[in-house]
Amino acid sequence: MTNPINARRWALFALFFLPGVAIASWVTRTPAIRDALGATTQEMGFVLFGLSVGSMLAILSSGPLVLKFGARPLIAAGTTSIVVSLPVIALGAQLGEPLLVTAGLFLFGAGVGGGEVAMNVEGAEVEKLTGRPFLPMLHGCFSLGTFVGALIGILFTTLDFPVTWHLVIVTGLAAALFGWAIRVIPAGTGKSEGLSRTGDASVTSGLPAHRPPWKDTRLLLIGAIVLAMALAEGTANDWLPLLMVDGHGFDAGLGSAIYATFALSMTVGRFVGGRFIDRYGRGRVLMASAISATAGLALVSLADLQALAAAGVILWGLGASLGFPVALSAAGDSGPDSAARVTLVATVGYIAFLVGPPLLGFLGEHYGLRGALIVPLVFAAGAVFVARAADPVPEKLEPVNR
Repeated sequence: MTNPINARRWALFALFFLPGVAIASWVTRTPAIRDALGATTQEMGFVLFGLSVGSMLAILSSGPLVLKFGARPLIAAGTTSIVVSLPVIALGAQLGEPLLVTAGLFLFGAGVGGGEVAMNVEGAEVEKLTGRPFLPMLHGCFSLGTFVGALIGILFTTLDFPVTWHLVIVTGLAAALFGWAIRVIPAGTGKSEGLSRTGDASVTSGLPAHRPPWKDTRLLLIGAIVLAMALAEGTANDWLPLLMVDGHGFDAGLGSAIYATFALSMTVGRFVGGRFIDRYGRGRVLMASAISATAGLALVSLADLQALAAAGVILWGLGASLGFPVALSAAGDSGPDSAARVTLVATVGYIAFLVGPPLLGFLGEHYGLRGALIVPLVFAAGAVFVARAADPVPEKLEPVNR
């Protein structure tokens, strides 16, 4: 008989893998799509703004919807939106229509933003049920998807394979994977908890049951960590191939290969990160991650040697790998009403996806993309100083009556 928890884990792995392949398929072909659209760096920033707006609108609405209906309907709607977005982007590239590509990216962002919040709630529940770190591996499947998608993108770029047919092929594969995985996800996860359960959780956490999550200073610091590390990760997903082509003189194929290196670094960091968390704790691991991301961003931004820039991408990927999932784990067990806390922190983190692409596009147009990296570099450096907020709060010992 199939273990339902294991089946649920594999379904979530597949559902995280899918958007990773999809976003890498877009990112590795951005130089070709940019040329097809005839867009400047700043114009590409506004095209990417569709991705950001879709993400934020979905995230701002997904929290209440998860609490009302559970995670499964949001996962289904979000993944469907991702699958539909790819042929829309393909058609926009084929016709040379920036608005159509922007509309496709809006659908993609809405799917990722809404679906991932719900999937993180689902993953946090599995983590609680198993008592083992699960979110880093879950996000590792997203990174594995970006690596696989990047390899396919490199191959198709090298062969000068049409972008349109590339995205259509990925659409078919994504639809098939989604059709299998969604059947395994149970209904009801993340629905608003009853008063008695909330009360029990508040006793365990030492927090009053009526205290809203957004008034928890520690939770807001965890949100700041997510914001910084999501900005570091999102910057690479949005700009890394163009950054390597325009900023460091690599050709389009090598630019995609370096993005694949970043994705592989993220994958490795997330799959092995659980061991380090068990041994050293969340706070120390997040601090080391933020230091690595800061060093990597500094090398890519400031080093003129291509080899140093490529090495910086590895540090950048390893550093960014654990920030988002580990901070979400910390948010989930920081107090009562885990689903609301995970949703709040994920929402704060996704602000990076709203402001990041247009801001970096604007700065890149005026100061170059390498100069624009100073923004995520500063945020990553700031995360070093608040990383210990992710450590569990020590339980208060009751006084002993003698």
